Amino acid sequence: MSDGTESGLPAQGWSILEDDGFIGYVGPLWHRVVDGRHEYAIEGQRKHRNRRGLVQGGLLMTLADRTCGMTARYESGAEHLATIQMDTHFIDAARIGDLIVSVPRMVRGTKTLIFMSAELNVDGRCVMLANGVFKIMRGGHAGK
Repeated sequence: MSDGTESGLPAQGWSILEDDGFIGYVGPLWHRVVDGRHEYAIEGQRKHRNRRGLVQGGLLMTLADRTCGMTARYESGAEHLATIQMDTHFIDAARIGDLIVSVPRMVRGTKTLIFMSAELNVDGRCVMLANGVFKIMRGGHAGK
């Protein structure tokens, strides 16, 4: 399993976002800010492979969902959000060993909803596009 240090990620401004939840199992998740924009990345590892030996699409969807949600919180100041819709379009394959970079952006925010988009790329080659809608939650969870 790779921690990114041998590929020089810290020297490129990346740092690991610690997470002891689900992302901790699929990561590590890397983060940096370039020209005021948040970028996130996961390196394609053996544990991410599908039956064809490529990066599983579910990993790309997870990366898009998490990074859109995090950026929505940064941009809106909302403390708690829930994904209510995520549309994904797979454009090309990501391979084991690839650094998969998510560049999310807030499209629009209202009092209750935040609309996000993200492009996931490998060396500038788009592998997935995603659009998500996030609900601003009061009290921290959807049940109340």
